[in-house]
Amino acid sequence: MKHNLILAGTGKTGRRIANRLTAAGHSVRTAARTGGDIHFDLDDATTWPAALEGVTAAYLVEPSLDADAENPPRIARLVTAAVAAGVSRLVLLSAPGADFEGHPLHTTDLAVRESGVEWTVLRPNWFSQNFSEAFWLPAIRSGTLALPTGEGRVPFIDAEDIADVAIAALTEDRHAGQVYELTGPRAIGFGEATELIAAASGRSLRYVDVSPDDFLQQQLSHGLPAADAERMTKLLVSISTGEGERLQDGVEQALGRAPRRFEDFVVEAAATGCWS
Repeated sequence: MKHNLILAGTGKTGRRIANRLTAAGHSVRTAARTGGDIHFDLDDATTWPAALEGVTAAYLVEPSLDADAENPPRIARLVTAAVAAGVSRLVLLSAPGADFEGHPLHTTDLAVRESGVEWTVLRPNWFSQNFSEAFWLPAIRSGTLALPTGEGRVPFIDAEDIADVAIAALTEDRHAGQVYELTGPRAIGFGEATELIAAASGRSLRYVDVSPDDFLQQQLSHGLPAADAERMTKLLVSISTGEGERLQDGVEQALGRAPRRFEDFVVEAAATGCWS
């Protein structure tokens, strides 16, 4: 039986992909340290063969932005092992700018594109679900979202759209050799985002622009490792300068439709009670 391997199958995109493929009748194997169909550890190559056995297409996620600090990066090693095991199609969740040397995921991205098998690379902007499933959810629940993002705007991409593009790339031939830059249909500021969430959830919520140093110290006080806190601060500050504001048409290229609006995401997320 041919399998689709979903690495990080319990994550924001992985679980959506796995659930939809399974519902459509595809054979799916989720791989994760905990909670997947099979135990899989990117740092332990002895866990790889069982995950890769019988797999023809794989969805790959590098969860660490320190990926290229390793020599060679973990996904690069996994790609070599996957191709040797008979995987003939790779779909990578990457990030904007990963085609440039010096980007944290450059070597990982390049390894997939030079794998010698069919590949598709997805480079999404900031997820809409960062407000509802991770990162900013505790702040939203507290009533104050304090970030060093100024008046910067982001075309937030819905994880549902990322999943749809990934599924198409895993199951259709026409996406081979494509790099899809994925954004939502318009860029919005964090002030507007919090207003939309407040209106949909009925909660009192405000956005506060804070200095990079204040944000960094806040993250450190919460126990975040210094390197991670500095990286997150730098990424958020880049939003304030307009970096990442540009709209991309990857969703339309891949699926023939517009990406989902942030307004629609907010209404659906509020209905789940995630902000209650």
